[in-house]
Amino acid sequence: MSTKTILVTGATDGLGLAAAKKLAAKGHRLFLHGRDQEKLEAAKAEISGEAETLIADLSNMTEVNALADKAAARAGKIDVLINNAGVFKADEAITPEGLDIRFAVNTLAPYLLTRLLLPSMPKDGRVVSLSSAAQEPVDIRALKGNHQLGDMDAYAQSKLALIIWTKALAAEHPDGPTFIALNPGSLLATKMVREGFGIDGSDVNIGGDIITEAALSDDFADRSGEYYDNDGGGFSEPHPAALDVNASANVMEAIKELVGLG
Repeated sequence: MSTKTILVTGATDGLGLAAAKKLAAKGHRLFLHGRDQEKLEAAKAEISGEAETLIADLSNMTEVNALADKAAARAGKIDVLINNAGVFKADEAITPEGLDIRFAVNTLAPYLLTRLLLPSMPKDGRVVSLSSAAQEPVDIRALKGNHQLGDMDAYAQSKLALIIWTKALAAEHPDGPTFIALNPGSLLATKMVREGFGIDGSDVNIGGDIITEAALSDDFADRSGEYYDNDGGGFSEPHPAALDVNASANVMEAIKELVGLG
């Protein structure tokens, strides 16, 4: 297998770090994203391979734009983008830009980053975006920051919206790259699970393994636009709301408006 250049968001701990370790161990070149340089350096030290760091706050779309510029300039070509960064709870639910932070980080930032990096990705590249078993129909008011939801509702809606844009980008780019929405497994041992549910969770490597497989395996190459459920061990249908053509069109219109891309 040729050496690939791979960008992992949210790579300082949990699923992102677990996947980054596995990918680096296979000899790939890693770009690790995080919000804190000290944590990024600690993560880099844990990885046995070539790794560089990129810092950005994904709740801020200006910083997402800057992240894309830096990644493209430093990497040249990005073979795989792993949209792993996510948030479940936050002290302040609404960002200074007026967005719900769950939608900003879980839905809008990965969409914007993906769109901006597409010119740097080859046709046989891959975008693996982490969704969840938790999925609910999207309230457009909440997506736009005009209606505040509880943690679980906002999280579940943000993860369904991610599936919607994954399907949309796959339809818009039939020749590649491959776009995969992935539930890495429920209640794994991540900071998000500890904070949200007060439990330790299952081995985080369950998620790290399937993220690595989704990023590299030929089994995923021709499944663009599909949803992989690691709880069930295979590709499956997401929540019916993700397949609703009219609802999905409304979600996509709002997403494009919010990130400033047509």
